[in-house]
Amino acid sequence: MGFISKYLLPKEIDFNTALLQQAHISRTMVEDLHQACINEDKAMLASISTAALQARELKTRNMSQLLDVFITPYDKESIYRMITQLDWITLSIKHFLLETEAYGIRALAGYAPILKILVAMATALEEGISKLSAKALDAITPKTDQIHDQYDEVVEACASATAQLLAQDDIKHIIRHKDILLQLKEIAKRIQVSANTLEDMAIKIV
Repeated sequence: MGFISKYLLPKEIDFNTALLQQAHISRTMVEDLHQACINEDKAMLASISTAALQARELKTRNMSQLLDVFITPYDKESIYRMITQLDWITLSIKHFLLETEAYGIRALAGYAPILKILVAMATALEEGISKLSAKALDAITPKTDQIHDQYDEVVEACASATAQLLAQDDIKHIIRHKDILLQLKEIAKRIQVSANTLEDMAIKIV
């Protein structure tokens, strides 16, 4: 039976755990970014870049396993979309850091209220993905609904902050901070799209 299991039976991978690991590192990166901005902690900002590399390695491993496996708990397209969208969350955080560094923006505490919403969104996404293995649609739906509502909050907060920027006279300041706000909205969008994929996967397993 050991020979049959090893060489003849189709390989199975625990994609529930694999996706949850990606969601966990995404949520951790958002939390660390929030705390780093509140505390103006440059060391923590640097550690987020290291976490981004780990997230990319995890994404590559999950994608390789997806291509190599025959049996999956959901259709491969759904798993592929979730892997790539979770990766986009971490990439968007990395891009936020790259832009703040390139623009020389050191005071980031002003972005903390928006980042606090992003932390709640990323936490809800991780919690929703953790319920996939139990096929608990009734536990997943409130999490995705929360993410959709909070995405609207991020868009509104970014629009309000942009309006305040446009009331100023320093064009360079406006352009720099407007781009940063757009990147925060991009992080929120990627969490929102991941929630859409989560909804699709949850519906298919009930």
